[in-house]
Amino acid sequence: MSGVVKRFGAVTAVNGLDLTVPAGTCLGLLGPNGAGKSTTMRMLTGQARPDEGGIRVLGYRVPAESKHARAQMGVVPQLDNLDAELTARENLSVFARLYRVPRAERRDAVEAALAIGQLADRADTKVGDLSGGMRRRLLIARGLVHRPRLVLLDEPTVGLDPQVRQELWGLIDRLRRDGTTVLMSTHYIEEAERLADAVAVVSKGRVIARGTPAELLAGHAGRSAVEYSGPPDRLTEVERIAAAAGLSTRRTGPSVSILRAEDMPASVAAALGPGTARPANLEDVFVTLTGEYVA
Repeated sequence: MSGVVKRFGAVTAVNGLDLTVPAGTCLGLLGPNGAGKSTTMRMLTGQARPDEGGIRVLGYRVPAESKHARAQMGVVPQLDNLDAELTARENLSVFARLYRVPRAERRDAVEAALAIGQLADRADTKVGDLSGGMRRRLLIARGLVHRPRLVLLDEPTVGLDPQVRQELWGLIDRLRRDGTTVLMSTHYIEEAERLADAVAVVSKGRVIARGTPAELLAGHAGRSAVEYSGPPDRLTEVERIAAAAGLSTRRTGPSVSILRAEDMPASVAAALGPGTARPANLEDVFVTLTGEYVA
């Protein structure tokens, strides 16, 4: 994607977006709700047309050649759109046929997808009788039934219990390790940190930072942070002292975190008093780049 813009009336959902996903890697598109992630996914699949800019997917121009791109792309939508009246196997069989998997290979492709989704023992269960986690695994399996070169995962674990989310993380990690190219949109920091080879941070429809989690930490948060708790006037005082020393801060609920604590002068540490030390994390980077509050 190069210089892509998408407007909905007076709202600019995507604003000059540049995005490249190297083959065989997992890129995490990390941003708050409303950052333009789902709109970007819809444009990559040809479901929405950009107002400006150019899009190429697997060498094909989109939307002009989106049919050819979609044939080699697996799409896992944010919302469950499975046919609840069909079984898991039947859902996969329908998609194998739609994606023109050769008849002689169709049964093996469906069985392989069931195995990937760990659903072999529920293959003949109607989707309406599957749990939420099983349905989400089936969505991912459906996106893989035709062995795509590229998989788009739009908020793949949104709204799931932590246990189910961990289970799906394992499935996505196996895809990444097998060399499948993956573009995954998410607003879960830990999800991006665990699964992505590189992360693109998106805000207001633009990529504002990109790199591996380690590179983003080094560039925006440092190695360590110190948290200080107390009443609002105490937190304000901590922020004032840190700002005077050229140190970045972020609010974390009823506390303030000072980033790059390893660079904190001894005089500043003495003025602030004892705090709680912790390693810096990708959440520090995310909040520093996208802001403390969601508009």
